[in-house]
Amino acid sequence: MLTEERYNLILQRLHDQGIVKLQELVDLIGASESTIRRDLVDLESRRLLKRVHGGASLPGEKSKEPGIEEKTFKNVQEKAAIARMAAKQLQDGECIYLDAGTTTLAMISFIEARDITVVTNGLSHVEALVSKQIRSYLLGGMMKTHTKAVIGSIALQNIDNFRFDKCFLGTNGVDPEMGYTTPDPEEALIKRRAHELSGQSYVLADASKFGEITFAKLFDLEEAVLITDRMPERWRTSITQKTNIIEG
Repeated sequence: MLTEERYNLILQRLHDQGIVKLQELVDLIGASESTIRRDLVDLESRRLLKRVHGGASLPGEKSKEPGIEEKTFKNVQEKAAIARMAAKQLQDGECIYLDAGTTTLAMISFIEARDITVVTNGLSHVEALVSKQIRSYLLGGMMKTHTKAVIGSIALQNIDNFRFDKCFLGTNGVDPEMGYTTPDPEEALIKRRAHELSGQSYVLADASKFGEITFAKLFDLEEAVLITDRMPERWRTSITQKTNIIEG
């Protein structure tokens, strides 16, 4: 197959799906993995795609993140179900990390555990926690205006002052091979560090996140318990082999 024919097939599959895995392209085109990798490098140099871990995406698509206002009105019932289950994992007297995000924000109204301490990088979260008279700490650092999440080097230094019994993290993608992902590498650093500082990690994700892969990897599926409203059947086997799941 000619090089331009391979390029056309790669780009066509990308435009159909938005993202494509390396092995999928190897199977589709019948070329070696090294050949497909070179093709992706060349196409990226032409700004026709963006390479991501294990594959490629359309330029800008996987690094684009919706704002908190847009997320608030998506999958509201599903997020409430996940938030309720997540809050049940708390025990009296624990110190936890609560990640910025609309599902973790919804979790606050369901918290019944007493004498807990919460560290968060979400501005909306600390407001909700204070209104519930829950002892809380807000990380310092740079505020992302459209998600109201604190990120950056100062936040990363700040979080190292704490240790957590549990952390509750949001994600934009859940994939058996690529793990948990989020569009912003800086936000991924904060999530990853919270996970490293916690005795137990929980990732909160509704069914729409399964099979999605965004730009920055958090960690592998087996490193956290997944809390979801519903496990899509097409992903059940591959994901349950990798992690423990709490399902609504």
